Amino acid sequence: MTDRKRNDLLDALEKTAGDYEERFASCSQGTLLALQEHFNLGNAEVLKAATAMPGMALRGETCGAVVAGIMALGLAFGRDNADDMAAVTRTTSAARKLCKRFEEEFGGCNCRDVQHGIFGRSFNLTDPKEGMEFVKANAIKKCRRPAERAARITGELILDGQLKQSLAVLKDSK
Repeated sequence: MTDRKRNDLLDALEKTAGDYEERFASCSQGTLLALQEHFNLGNAEVLKAATAMPGMALRGETCGAVVAGIMALGLAFGRDNADDMAAVTRTTSAARKLCKRFEEEFGGCNCRDVQHGIFGRSFNLTDPKEGMEFVKANAIKKCRRPAERAARITGELILDGQLKQSLAVLKDSK
């Protein structure tokens, strides 16, 4: 894949994740669906499983966009059987890279940290009053960015991993 095609794919992925974040009002499902479509990963059941993932059930914990990225990495590189420790290492390594890059950009992987960076404060989304304040602060538009970035970073990691796997297959076939 040329650099131009790679960047075009990642730009489209990023935009799709943001659009879906706005449509679903869910960083986890928006990010995951974009990754599923662009990389042919999983199915509707996997997307359904991400329903309560934003901020780990709105508790301000791990950002749903990060969770979705990790889920996509598992779908792309995870193990199919308990003995495949290489898949565990490969997937966990990619997940750590995603978390590190996301933290560098947003100050952390927790929803509270991301909110603080975007809004200058965090919201208790389990409290209806604060939930309404979150919506009034234009959260659906502003939370595009974490979904977009998590999708793009994950997409880069998937493409890099696919390239490594292809090179390994070529090397083994010689």
